This record gives sequence, C-alpha cells and structure tokens, in this order.
Amino acid sequence: MMANFDVKNVIKDTILQEAEVIKTLTNYVDDDFEKSVQAIFQSKGRVIITGIGKSAKIADKIAATLNSTGTPSLFMHAAEAIHGDLGMIQKGDIVIVISKSGNTPEIKVLVPLIKAFGNTTIAICGEKSSFLAQNCDYFLNCYVDKEADPNNLAPTCSTTAQLVVGDALSVALLHLRGFTSKDFAKYHPGGSLGKRLYMKVRDLYRSNEKPWIDDTTPLSDALIEISSKRLGCTAVVKGSKVIGIITDGDLRRFLGTHKENINMQAAACMIMTKTPMTIHEEDYAVKALNIMREKSITQLLVVDDDNNYLGVIHLHDLIREGII
Repeated sequence: MMANFDVKNVIKDTILQEAEVIKTLTNYVDDDFEKSVQAIFQSKGRVIITGIGKSAKIADKIAATLNSTGTPSLFMHAAEAIHGDLGMIQKGDIVIVISKSGNTPEIKVLVPLIKAFGNTTIAICGEKSSFLAQNCDYFLNCYVDKEADPNNLAPTCSTTAQLVVGDALSVALLHLRGFTSKDFAKYHPGGSLGKRLYMKVRDLYRSNEKPWIDDTTPLSDALIEISSKRLGCTAVVKGSKVIGIITDGDLRRFLGTHKENINMQAAACMIMTKTPMTIHEEDYAVKALNIMREKSITQLLVVDDDNNYLGVIHLHDLIREGII
C-alpha cells in the first residue's frame, strides 16, 4: 500500500478529472455531431452499436438509453460480429462503432465489412487519425489526454467521455422526436418510475373497502364503519354525493373533548369535515400523493365527474405500489 494514501482525496481527484473531461467535450462538438443525429432521426432502420472491451459495455448502455427514449437500437459485440453476428445488421440500419484508439484488430476487420453492406457508420472515438475515424461517415470526437488512474491505462475518463457522447445523442434525438413523459411511460411500465407516469387512482382505490355513512348515522355506527373498513375514515354521503368526511382523528378529538358527556347516538355529521379533499378516479396516482403530502393527510375520497362517491385511496396504496 502506498504511504500516506488518502482514499477520499483520490476519489475526489478522480471525480474532478472526469468532470473536466466532460467539460472539454463541448469543444469537440462540430457538424458531424449534428449530421449524425439527423441521419439517425431520418433513418427508417435501427441503430446498431458496437465496440470491444470496456467500449462494448458503454455501447450496450447507450443502446439501452436509445431504446428507452424512442430510438430502436441493438448492441452488437465487435468480436461476435465477425463470427456471425453481422447478420443482425439490416439494410437501412445505422452502425455506431465505439473505440478509444480506433485501431484495435477487431475494429479494423469489422468496419470494412459494415461499409461493404452500404450502412451509414458513425465513429465515437478519441483518435482523429485512427483507422476507425478515417473510415466512418461521421466522426464524433471524444478525445481524452489521460485516464484517471496513475498508470494511464484503465479505461476511466475515456469511457466516461464515450458514455456522455452517447447520452448527448440520445437527448438530442429525444428532442427531435418530441418525446414526452407519456411516451417514456410506454417504454418504462415496470418499477416505481413507470407507475408514477401511468398508474391512475382508479387502478388503486377499487381494491379497498368503501366506507360510508349518511348524514343521519349516529356516532356509534360511524365508529364501527371506520374500524371495520380499516381505512381510517368514512365518507359522509347524501344520496350518492359526498358531503363530508370523518376520520379516526376527528373521532378521537371529539371523544377527548366530550369525554364527560358523550352521546354516541348523536348524528355523526356534526363532527364531519364539510369540504373534504377529493380526487377524480381518472387522475394519476402521483397527483393523489402530492395532495396528501401538501395537506398532511393519509387518504382521499375518490369521486367521478358528478361528485358521486366511489371509494377511498390511501397512502398505503401508494406505498405498496412503490409510487411514494
């Protein structure tokens, strides 16, 4: 172990070096970047992204980012490509080749084969004079003068630069496509992110009990309704319309202040909140979460267009689905 080795300082220095590399990349953005984006946008085919070694791992990630933002993409390992995987390239596909040096043996074999197919090629490379840069239709420069490791060997700054260029292409294409949060939800239906974008109140409240009383129900029955339905509240309705809400907190406060003279047969509506917070069944569940956070409450009454009472959505429903 090196003497006086300071782990935190090494970590900070690595981060700063890579941050400087990213900042420097803006100096290399030229017409080839714009032409590459336009070529991909106008293409009727897919984007095939390939590389070798650590660049292959970056290529795989860029393909995933493009797919998730509306640009159909495939990852093709450069070594596997020259042993049969070239068959995945179709007419009209655009091929992005990623390499730090642009001179690895696999790249020198692969690029001429792709060019023979007639596909448009884009190089993401750190050497302008390399075989790859000189033999692709477009060259996206991601040069770095040194890696973050003291031996200048381990791909660190160079792979960060490749990744950032790929992200920049993806975001530019996202803008061109007018890609919205609704589009994003289509490609990310799983997990909490997707649920926040597409799950609606109606998807959640229907699995709950539907506590309700009318405006003449006595307190004793209101207490039973709240306890039995286990949602911490009951709606107060007249016909089918919401006119109020009683929560278990309302009951506790009432019983605490009237403990010397409690009339459990009194009408429950006398302690109800007359302007309860409600939410439409077609609203997104994340809106319910935002209201609960803003108002410091744990449930909302669900209604339709005519204020007809439909049920209750509870904070626990949102937690269970990972929306919170």
